[in-house]
Amino acid sequence: MKKRLCALITAAMMIFSACPTPALAEEAKEDSLIKVTLNEVAHSIFYAPQYVAIEEGYFEEEGISLELVCGFGADKVMTAVLTGEADIGFMGSESSIYTYIQGASDYPVNFAQLTQRAGNFLVAREEQPDFKWEDLKGKYVLGGRKGGMPEMVFEYILRQNGIDPVNDLDINQSIDFGSTGAAFTSGQGDYTVEFNKLLHQ
Repeated sequence: MKKRLCALITAAMMIFSACPTPALAEEAKEDSLIKVTLNEVAHSIFYAPQYVAIEEGYFEEEGISLELVCGFGADKVMTAVLTGEADIGFMGSESSIYTYIQGASDYPVNFAQLTQRAGNFLVAREEQPDFKWEDLKGKYVLGGRKGGMPEMVFEYILRQNGIDPVNDLDINQSIDFGSTGAAFTSGQGDYTVEFNKLLHQ
């Protein structure tokens, strides 16, 4: 009888030691996740699928503890990746192409796509219900950083509409991605090329 009682107590102790408290279980779960820092180019509704995945715990289900950081520009995101501040950079492909062309031996590689369209807007200072692309001729436009995706997409659209980006209008390419909205609201430019970040600043 004593042997049976000892065996039951030992078995019970083993069962209870295998069932940690909820707090300990959560801590153990967090420790088992792979920590990943993702630096995104802008915090925008355009990237809603990513935010839904984070909020719904899809990354945790795949064993990833994700830290989301906003870089405010592809150049800054790439710098974070190259310096080890971020594990993954979420941005247009132009920065990885520039890094490769510059001869980096350990260059970043594009491996996934979240969007299929550019989330850019052309914002006018005055209301223009009958806007035509020709209206930009002779105007001053804040285009964003030279070589940045928003500015390159803008030039592509101009050319598609028969407008010469060099001779038909004045495009300011000296203001970085995160500052064009502030420059425009302070009075610079007739138009500005904005990502939809401007809509919720």
